[in-house]
Amino acid sequence: MKLLRTIALDPSDTFVFDVPAEPGEWAVSGAFRFLDRDLAQLHGKDRAAFRGGFLGVQSWGWSTLAQIVPATEDDRRALVELLARRLVERFGAPDLSTASMAAEEEVAFAQSLCARPVSVLIAVHRSMIDGEVRESFRSLRLREGQGHGKAFSFMELEDDSDPDGNLNLADMSKEPGR
Repeated sequence: MKLLRTIALDPSDTFVFDVPAEPGEWAVSGAFRFLDRDLAQLHGKDRAAFRGGFLGVQSWGWSTLAQIVPATEDDRRALVELLARRLVERFGAPDLSTASMAAEEEVAFAQSLCARPVSVLIAVHRSMIDGEVRESFRSLRLREGQGHGKAFSFMELEDDSDPDGNLNLADMSKEPGR
């Protein structure tokens, strides 16, 4: 079994997001965090989190990238339980039972992003299209024979499902028209 963990290749997440995730946290997409928000009113760091952040479940912070890692059934169960508690504590879910069902769905979706090999990095791009939040994902893998070094100096992009093919992580926090 595989799941996602946050990863920080450089300190940029500490500048991009109000609350950056800690490296190595279990991660989920986190798009649900924006369900009660007016997306047209998002600016700056909130907009960056919407457009390109994975949610670190422990810190409730954001990470630009998540890494596919091996996991056990106990890891998965603990992640679902932690996310359910966070949904009650931080998101106002009515009870743990309801939150657990939502957490199961969110973790199952995160698992569905792990079809690539262990160590592959995943980036997300969210947008609002016709009143619906759309997510597209890109996988980034190490070039043959390289380990983690400087961010993006060693990556090969594998096109997954980005509709416009132009994912630019540096532009994710910029306001439209700037």
